[in-house]
Amino acid sequence: MAETNHQTRELERFIFFTDAVFAIVMTLLVLEIRVPEVPPDLAVAELPTKVLALWPKFFSYVLSFLVIGNYWIAHHQTFRYVMSYDRALLWMNLLFLLSISFIPFPTALLGEYGELRFAVIFYAASVGLVRLVLALEWWYIIKGPIRTSDDLDSRLARYNFFRGFAIPLIFLISIGISFFSVPLALWSWFVMFLADTVFWRLQRRQHPSSNG
Repeated sequence: MAETNHQTRELERFIFFTDAVFAIVMTLLVLEIRVPEVPPDLAVAELPTKVLALWPKFFSYVLSFLVIGNYWIAHHQTFRYVMSYDRALLWMNLLFLLSISFIPFPTALLGEYGELRFAVIFYAASVGLVRLVLALEWWYIIKGPIRTSDDLDSRLARYNFFRGFAIPLIFLISIGISFFSVPLALWSWFVMFLADTVFWRLQRRQHPSSNG
């Protein structure tokens, strides 16, 4: 019993640390939006225009905030089944956090150069990689020595594994779309929220007891 309580406390530290990194990264996103510098005597006339000109940065901020929020939910849903951990899982989660903490840079790049194909491809590759790492982390959880809760049956485990590849696939497809239309590739990213909702509803229908 004492060993189980110790494992539970350590697992909680593991999750709290991950949540803290998510919170910091989501906060850092807004720091890329700078207040426009306008001479005081021209502020009334020019400030509204200069603020509206920042819309690409606002767009990239909101997009990345929603993406990271979606990834936080996915991570939360993953670790609700985890009852133990090992050194390998710690390192895999650190790799996941490394990829998460990098997102503010492609976000800033997209906000500044969103009309360029390179910025769109760089963002799609960076953000898609994050979800792929989490999918591989899930694979290790269900295939490795990690102890999982009784709520996780084999069908649900496989379902969540394949679900984890849906968002990386959307970002990969958007890279191909960018060679035909950069704006279309950019807007195609919002399909991931629709896809995630569809997968969630399918999972709830097949596994009513899951909070998935």
